[in-house]
Amino acid sequence: MIALRLAEIAAIVGGRLVAADPELTVSGKVEFDSRKVVPGDLFLAIAGSRVDGHDYAEAAVRAGAVAVLATRAAPVAAILVPDPIAAITELARVVAQRLNARIIGITGSSGKTSTKDLLAQVLAGAGATVATPASFNNELGYPYTVLLADEHTQYLVLETSSRGVGHIRHLTGIAAPRLAAVLNVGSAHLSEFGSVETIALAKGELVEALPSAADGGVAVLNADDPLVAAMAARTSARVVLAGAHPDADVRVEQVTVDSAGRARFELVTTTGRAPVQLQLRGEHHVSNAVIVAALALACGLELPAVAKALSQASARSRWRMEVSETAAGITVINDAYNANPESMRAALKALATMSEGRRSVAVLGHMAELGPDANAQHEALGGHARGLGIGVLIAVGEQARAIATGAALEGSYHGESQWVPDATAAVARLEEELRPGDVVLVKGSRSAAMEVVAQALVERLGGTDGTPGAPA
Repeated sequence: MIALRLAEIAAIVGGRLVAADPELTVSGKVEFDSRKVVPGDLFLAIAGSRVDGHDYAEAAVRAGAVAVLATRAAPVAAILVPDPIAAITELARVVAQRLNARIIGITGSSGKTSTKDLLAQVLAGAGATVATPASFNNELGYPYTVLLADEHTQYLVLETSSRGVGHIRHLTGIAAPRLAAVLNVGSAHLSEFGSVETIALAKGELVEALPSAADGGVAVLNADDPLVAAMAARTSARVVLAGAHPDADVRVEQVTVDSAGRARFELVTTTGRAPVQLQLRGEHHVSNAVIVAALALACGLELPAVAKALSQASARSRWRMEVSETAAGITVINDAYNANPESMRAALKALATMSEGRRSVAVLGHMAELGPDANAQHEALGGHARGLGIGVLIAVGEQARAIATGAALEGSYHGESQWVPDATAAVARLEEELRPGDVVLVKGSRSAAMEVVAQALVERLGGTDGTPGAPA
């Protein structure tokens, strides 16, 4: 965060200083996890349903926090406010106005975090870059990320989530982006939105927040998603279409995928073309990469530098196509962070590619928040796995049972479809089922906690480190 005296912070958030020297300066970040506090930070005490941050106020100050932003007094220097989330929201709003950074927003039904991670790596070569940690993209994560930036930050990349109409509008009111990208409109959180059209309405709030083209606003839209491309009518910013569509301003051509699931393509613009070889697994990252290229080019980076950075970028967030090679000769793909119908199909396609000549095994948990069509969506996913020729499909948990049913509906399916009640049963079944040479995909929605299965497999099979950034 830009350096601010406690007196300034108290004035911004409408708080009251208690046992604090108003001239002391917060030179670090605003941190709500006392274990991550370093000298110069401001500790944010949040009273949650399971943990009350006020109980850790003294520990945070011992770790170097200048003071605590809290709702009740503790025996430490504090700024007392009625609502800590509202307080850091206002603090972030003021700090954002004082930053010199170019603020970039990213949203979409799927792929936000991977795209944000890619863009942060590409921009880092051009200047100091701050990006949303992991998937911390909500009402707390958005202002938290803004407050990680300081006077040296040149690029601030903000991932924006939405649980309903108006959410993104609220976030962009905290820190308005100058550039923004909408990746796709899918069926994630369909039960909350009610329809895909409402999802598109909500996602489009990001481009509505942009300044006009005359004031430097740039909206990068997925040319291959009609609902996204139609958002061009909702912004006065300069529109850049990106994708495989022949009319895209920044497009991909000659896409191929190797046996490791890594895509190669030609990145084409009006000024030239350059080859890209992604290190990320899965062809679906091509769409993310071309969006990133369009954003980076709009920031002034040159095409060769963008292509080179994309080719060198690695996975940065956990449980997203993490590949572990085990001593047992079995490959485990941990893509368990989250799931919706679109991301499930993309992961299954990657599994089919990476297992060519080997047996493929898909271990799938349920997809949450799909609304009344959930059962049909799960059955359709099983049918899709069948169509890709997945060798063994194991559905985990009651809500995922329809996946196994969908795969078994077609009598000509040559693979094997199974159902198990929970993660423990899944691991036990896999220990019986797997043999050297198999490639295993583990995926499901966050609530399915399928990472438990993936991690247990890697541990029991003697796997190498498959965490982001590690060799695989």
